[in-house]
Amino acid sequence: MVSGNGSATVVKQAHVAAESVFPPVFESRFSAGRGLRLIREDGAEFLDGVSGTFNVPLGYDHPKVVEAVIGQLRKCAHMSSSYSAPYARSVLAKLLRAAPANLDAGWMRDLTGSTANECAIKIAQKSTGKRDVLSLHHSHHGQTIFTTSISGQSMRGAAFPMVNASSVKVPAPYCYRCPYDSVYPDCGLLCAERIYDAIQHGSSGSVACMIVEPVLGNGGNIVPPPGYFSAVAQIAQDTGMLLIADEVQTGIGRTGQLFACDTFGVKANIVTLAKGLGGIGIPTAAVLMEQRLDVLEQYEHSFTSGGNMLALAAAEATLDVIQESGFLQQVRDRGRFLERHLRPLAENYSCVGDVRGLGMMWGVEIVGPGKRPDTDKTNRIIRCAEVSQRLLLRGSKYGFGNVIKVRPALVATEDDLVEIVDRLARAIQEVEACG
Repeated sequence: MVSGNGSATVVKQAHVAAESVFPPVFESRFSAGRGLRLIREDGAEFLDGVSGTFNVPLGYDHPKVVEAVIGQLRKCAHMSSSYSAPYARSVLAKLLRAAPANLDAGWMRDLTGSTANECAIKIAQKSTGKRDVLSLHHSHHGQTIFTTSISGQSMRGAAFPMVNASSVKVPAPYCYRCPYDSVYPDCGLLCAERIYDAIQHGSSGSVACMIVEPVLGNGGNIVPPPGYFSAVAQIAQDTGMLLIADEVQTGIGRTGQLFACDTFGVKANIVTLAKGLGGIGIPTAAVLMEQRLDVLEQYEHSFTSGGNMLALAAAEATLDVIQESGFLQQVRDRGRFLERHLRPLAENYSCVGDVRGLGMMWGVEIVGPGKRPDTDKTNRIIRCAEVSQRLLLRGSKYGFGNVIKVRPALVATEDDLVEIVDRLARAIQEVEACG
């Protein structure tokens, strides 16, 4: 077995190998973004297949959001939260009207998903009086020390003496690589049932909450099987812990519904949002909760730029666009269209082990003999797509994983989607030809 540091060395070598075959192109700066395309200073256009870092769901220059941000910038970019509070409440009200029915309170004093998730856990700990946080293997909940320590990817915290986050991690519902070597639906959803064991034998006996991503994005675009969230909700009810849905990546239309909780039928006590809420990449975040959980004082979670006027303007305009008649139906339709074009990759290329996802959130798992994860080939395909095909993609686990993420902007046309898949296929073919 390779140690954590050994794994990091292997992945670094994979990156070096990829760069030796496909030199990096990002030394030349991009000067503009138009729709799904980034334009380099020399005029070369690159097709973005992943919506920036999944935070530009409306493309780089959606006119309604651009106009809203510029208009607010001309008025006032920032004011103390004491005075911006009425504007934050207005945006929250719009979010809550569209949110699952049990969510009727909110908090909008964050800019990032990391601190929004910390806010959610503070709420859970204060309201329950308990301490432990359950999370999933392969999960990603942020980049702060605390959210890194509750995430289920050890390589991200290997270099840091972590604080004790009272974190208990349980196996993810990863059907392609079932941790129990079972096959759905005959598995009895062991990935959920064993949570009882983790609480009984692995926790301090004081569990405040479980935080889950409806789709585990950075961990490999892992989509839980039917029935998983119903089982988790029952466990939460049985044990008295709260359920937090981390919708930083899945929220704001990514799965074809405004909230992935609605897509999967998840009744979470708290939902966190960020990334897509800013529409064109403007940083903003929100925490939605049941009214009974609105327990924090302002001084217990507040940031200077959290809920600033530009962020609020972007969020409000983004919600207006996403809620336009037919918009989300089009996302669902285009998601199925994308699926029809991605699925054949697993039939046409031996290195594609699995294609999974929904809406505009897909993962292509790259494997070697015996279905073993092939991180080296994954990184080479991503680099080849960038250099040879001018297609921008991202890999799971910050390049430590073996899943290629395909997450176009929600405004992608069918022609855009065909072009993304065609360029990806050519990159796979080119890398396979190199061995």
